[in-house]
Amino acid sequence: MDTTDKVDENLDYCYKSIQKAVDSGSNFILFPEVFYYRSVSLSKKAEPLDGPIIQELRHKAKEHRVAILAGSIYEPIEGSKKVYNTSVLIDEHGEITGVYRKIHLFNVNLNGTRIIESLVFDAGEKPVIGTCFGLNVGMSICYDLRFPELFRHYSNEGVELMVCPASFTFPTGEAHWEILCRARAIENQCYFLAPNQTGVGAGKIASFGTSMVVDPWGTVIGKASTDRTEIITVDLDLSELRRRRKQTPFLKHRMIGL
Repeated sequence: MDTTDKVDENLDYCYKSIQKAVDSGSNFILFPEVFYYRSVSLSKKAEPLDGPIIQELRHKAKEHRVAILAGSIYEPIEGSKKVYNTSVLIDEHGEITGVYRKIHLFNVNLNGTRIIESLVFDAGEKPVIGTCFGLNVGMSICYDLRFPELFRHYSNEGVELMVCPASFTFPTGEAHWEILCRARAIENQCYFLAPNQTGVGAGKIASFGTSMVVDPWGTVIGKASTDRTEIITVDLDLSELRRRRKQTPFLKHRMIGL
């Protein structure tokens, strides 16, 4: 996606994309981080879990019998001017099965442009495993990708799918996005699904796009372009995941625990 500060236009794109994905036979639909609004005045667009956007996505999930990852919303915090950056997993029955609040906040200086997420966000405190279609889904957001401990926790808990909706910047994405997505898939022998923003994000820094899906062997089986919006569709073979884990049981060979 190329999310802007025009909420109605962003949501119109989302809802049309859901219909296109349903028509193509998809049953798990993922949106990137901050999918409905991308600007600096976050608190004005805060959306509670029982707000209209999540409720509409729940309705569409139930109607079409699909699971939907609402990449992230700005979730209000009672008594605070800050918000959580919150990813919401909705299962095929329209039920919310995972609410993950971004743990690692992006506080960096990129070529003289400072992005200090902790000025507007509070950090989440715990990993979250959601479910859809009987599968365990390990949840993360964007900058979390750089912290392998989070994903190792998920693999220790038997997770088979990991998701990382993002608005990964172009400078960091060009250097590390694919490498990190593939590494997280390889070291945890899981499918790794990472929908990313394109266009211009916070601090007027371009986002890297290149949404991708990586299989448990580290092969990129779905990859979007860098600079335009599009839908990519892949088939996940869970029997392949289980075969890989049985054939090369790396996770059972660890000698150092966390």
